[in-house]
Amino acid sequence: MIFPHPQARLVVAGESTGLGGDELAGRVARTAEAMARLRPGPLFCGMRSNLASVLRYLAAWQSGRPIALLDPDLPAGTLANLTGRFRPAALLGFTHATDGSPPPRRDTPDPHPDLAVLLATSGSTGNPKLVRLSRRAVLANAAAIASALSITPGEIAPTSLPLHYSYGLSVLNSHLAAGATVVLTEAGLLERSFWTHLDAHRCTSLAAVPYQYAMLRRLRYDRAEHPTIATLTQAGGRLSPELVTEFSAKADRFFVMYGQTEATARIAVLPPDRLADKPGSAGVAVPGGRLDVEDGEVVYHGPNVMLGYAETAADLARGDDLGGVLRTGDLGRLDSEGFLYITGRLKRIAKIFGVRVNLDDVERLLRGSGPVAATSGDDRVTVWAEGLDAAGCAGLARRLGAELRVHWSGFDVRGIDRLPLLATGKVDYRALEARGGVG
Repeated sequence: MIFPHPQARLVVAGESTGLGGDELAGRVARTAEAMARLRPGPLFCGMRSNLASVLRYLAAWQSGRPIALLDPDLPAGTLANLTGRFRPAALLGFTHATDGSPPPRRDTPDPHPDLAVLLATSGSTGNPKLVRLSRRAVLANAAAIASALSITPGEIAPTSLPLHYSYGLSVLNSHLAAGATVVLTEAGLLERSFWTHLDAHRCTSLAAVPYQYAMLRRLRYDRAEHPTIATLTQAGGRLSPELVTEFSAKADRFFVMYGQTEATARIAVLPPDRLADKPGSAGVAVPGGRLDVEDGEVVYHGPNVMLGYAETAADLARGDDLGGVLRTGDLGRLDSEGFLYITGRLKRIAKIFGVRVNLDDVERLLRGSGPVAATSGDDRVTVWAEGLDAAGCAGLARRLGAELRVHWSGFDVRGIDRLPLLATGKVDYRALEARGGVG
C-alpha cells in the first residue's frame, strides 16, 4: 500500500487550497530532509491537529524513523519522565519543552526496523507505557477501517479528535490511505470556528467519543444545519442506547466501533444496517481480524496488533512479542453471528471522555484525602470517599480533573460512611459497583 495515497489531501481549516499529490509529497520530503540532520533514534512529537505535526509524522514514516505521537501539552514532569526513560533524538512541538535534542542517549540498541509509531497507553496519568506499533499494523488497520467504513476519495473528515489519541490518528490514517481529504483544525466542538470550517470545507463525516455525543445533544446538533455530514462514527467507550438511537437518526450512516490503542485503534465495527437488530453490540471484527472469548475475556487476532509495550529505550529494540494476539482485558461474549458484546472490564482501567485512566492512579492521587475507592462506569469514574460532604466531594472532583487533565464532570465523587471490605481487608469493589458505581 502506498501511504499516503496519491489522491490524499490535507487542508488547513480556513484555507481555500489544500496539499495533495506531488505538492504534499514535496513538503513531506523537505521535512524528512530537516529530520535527517537530527541525531539517530526515535523522535518525540507533540502531535497537534495542525500541518506541521502531520508533516513530521509523514516524514518520519517516509524515513523509516520511529516517532512517538504524544499530547503536546503533557505536564513538564511527565514529559521529563518519558524523555529520561526513552532518550529520544529530539523533542518537537511540545508546550513545555524547547524543540531540539534532549541530553545525549545512553548506550541503547537501535530501535527495531519494524517499529513505526509509539503511542502512550494512558494519556497523561502516572508514567505511561508506550505501545509499539509496526508499519504493518498501522497500514493494516488503516486499510481495514477504510474498507469497513467504505471511505472513498470523495470523503472529507475534520480532525475532531486529538491526533495523539489512537482513534483520532486512525481517522487520519484511514483517510490518507483511501485517498480522501482531512481538514486540520485545532478548534473543538464547542467552538464556533469548528462548525464554520466543517461547513465551509463540506466535510462528509464526523468522528466522536461518547462525551462528545453528549455535548452534541446539549448543542442540539441539527443535521439540517450541516447537510454535508452523512456519516457519524463513535468509539472510545460505550455510548448509551438513547444516544445511539438519537444520532443514528441524524446521519445516513452511524458506525458504532470498539477498539484499543494496542490494536492500532479499532477492532470491531457495527454496520449501520445492524444497529436495530444488534442493540448494545460493538460489532464484528474489522476485515483481516478475528475475535474470540477465552475464559470470559475478549481476545483479538489480527495484523494490527501491537508489537508489545515499551517501558524504556531498550524495549524499542524488541521485535514482535504478541504474534498478532491481543488479550484486551475486557469481558464479553460473541453471539452466533460473531457480533461482540462487551460486558465488563477485567483490568482496573476506565475511559473518561475517550481518555484511559488507571483507577489505581486515581486512588493514589487521593491517598492523603482519607479512605477512597474508585470504580468505573460508562465514560465516568465513581470515587467513593469516606465521611465527605457534598462540598468535599465537589472539591475532590475538581482536583482530579486538574491533576489528570480531564474535565471534572467525568468524576462522580460520592460520600460514604465506610468503604465495604472483604475478609482480606481489601476494598470490596463489587459491593460498591452494586450500589451504583457502574452504568
